[in-house]
Amino acid sequence: MEFDSRLYFITDSTSYDVDEFLFRVEEALKGGVTLMQLREKNRTTREYIELAKAVREISSRYNVPLIIDDRVDVMLAVDAEGVHLGAEDMDLATARRIIGKDKILGATTKTVEAAKASYDAGADYLGVGAIYPTTTKVKTIITSVETLNDIVNAVPIPVNAIGGLNPGNMDVLRGINIAGVCAVSAIMKADSPRKAAEEMKAKFKEIRG
Repeated sequence: MEFDSRLYFITDSTSYDVDEFLFRVEEALKGGVTLMQLREKNRTTREYIELAKAVREISSRYNVPLIIDDRVDVMLAVDAEGVHLGAEDMDLATARRIIGKDKILGATTKTVEAAKASYDAGADYLGVGAIYPTTTKVKTIITSVETLNDIVNAVPIPVNAIGGLNPGNMDVLRGINIAGVCAVSAIMKADSPRKAAEEMKAKFKEIRG
């Protein structure tokens, strides 16, 4: 499946009720998000699926592919466009066999060796970071921009930078041939998710020329 990861929005629902969360998701999509990941670390399987159905309905209206974090079963349950897996999740080769060749398979990597292995196992894109410390409730290890550049040059699939990025600190990525940038808090926690998405997308366009 073809996709555009210039502005990869990763959700965080922990501070919002469902209605406010869905409103913010839609506002971000209005702002130009090109790929979206639903990330839920603390919901039951049933809760995750129900929320994913609601998000899927919104993302479909804006023709933005929906990626489900961690959970192949949830991705299949809502027929999302893809799944994103980390080092502690299902291995990529098994996931690819289950989801088929037409779904998007993403992976988190922090080294050139892991990036090459993920590509060989069937990943369609990579998320690399954290470039900066983050405020999200996930474990983060800082990845240097030098390593990011090495990974970009080591694999033929899209590589996205992630971790604490916002329009004010993205210049560090200038000159690196990344496919896009990922944002969680910079969009999710903004007063206007729509404006924040517009600004991040514009900044990425500027640094990539």
